[in-house]
Amino acid sequence: MVMSQIHKGMPVNTSTPLMVRRLLVDLSQGFPRHWLAGKPFRTQYFNALSMSFPVGEQEFIDSVREAAQSLPDSPENASLRATIQDFVGQEATHRRVHGLYNAELEKQGLHNHWQHWAGDLIALGRQHKVPAMRRLAITAALEHYTAVMADLTLRHPPVLAGAEPALQTLWRWHAAEETEHKAVAFDLFHTLGGDYRARVRGYAFAMLHFTLMATGQTINNLWHDRVLFKPGTWLDAARFFFGRYGLIWLSTAPLLAYLRRDFHPWQHDNRKLAEQWLSGNSEQYTVVRGPKAA
Repeated sequence: MVMSQIHKGMPVNTSTPLMVRRLLVDLSQGFPRHWLAGKPFRTQYFNALSMSFPVGEQEFIDSVREAAQSLPDSPENASLRATIQDFVGQEATHRRVHGLYNAELEKQGLHNHWQHWAGDLIALGRQHKVPAMRRLAITAALEHYTAVMADLTLRHPPVLAGAEPALQTLWRWHAAEETEHKAVAFDLFHTLGGDYRARVRGYAFAMLHFTLMATGQTINNLWHDRVLFKPGTWLDAARFFFGRYGLIWLSTAPLLAYLRRDFHPWQHDNRKLAEQWLSGNSEQYTVVRGPKAA
C-alpha cells in the first residue's frame, strides 16, 4: 500500500481481517524481579511500557470510537467499521492482560505513576474539548511507535533473549497483534480527511510526552528496585540502546519514516512476522472472535 492509493475523503481499510484472542499465560504466580535475562534496566524499561498500556489502550479505543462516529453509515465504510470493532477487541484484551501484569509489579514494590500522568493529560484534553481528529492523530502516532517496537520484538530475538517464558510470550503476542492492526487508526484518520500537518503535529505531541513519561517511569522503577545508582544498571542501559541490537540503531529510521508525506504503515509490510509467531505459538492463546472462532 502506498499513499498514492489513499485519497482524502475516500474510504480506506488496508488491514486484513483481525482476530480477537485470549492469551492463556498465567501471571498470577508472579515472575522474577529482573525477568528479562536478569538485566535490571531493560526489565524496568519494559515494565514501564506495560504500566502505560491500560490507560493508553483505553484512550486509543475511545479516540478511534469517537472519530468513527463521523464515518457515514454507508456500504463503502462497512469494511473499515468492522475492522475498527476488531481493533477495539484486541486493544481491550491488551488492556486487561497488562492490568494483570501491572498488578504483579505493584506486589514487587513498583509504583505506576505513568497511568496518572497519562490520565491527567487525557482529562485535560477533554476539559479543553480537544477535537476528535487531533486525538486520533495522536493515537495514530502512538500506534506507529508501538508498531515499531513490535517489529523489533518479533524480528530480533536477542531483544527478549533470556526473558521469563511467560513474559516473553506476552510481549510477542502483544507485538503480533499490534502489527496486525497498526494501520487502523491511520486509515481512519485519512478516511476522515486528516492532512499531513495535523498528522505531524500529532506525532510531535505524542513522541514528546511519551518520551518524557517513559523516561520518568523507568527511572522511578529503577529507584524502587534499588538499582538506580548501580554501575551495572547503566551499563545495561548503554547496551540496550547502543549495543548491536540497540533500540537507537533499530528504531530511529522506522520512527522517522512517519514524517514522510507519502508514509503509510504498510509500506513496511511485516505481516508475515506476526503470522509466523502466531502460527508457531497457537497453544498460547484462543481465538474468541474472528474467522477461526466460528
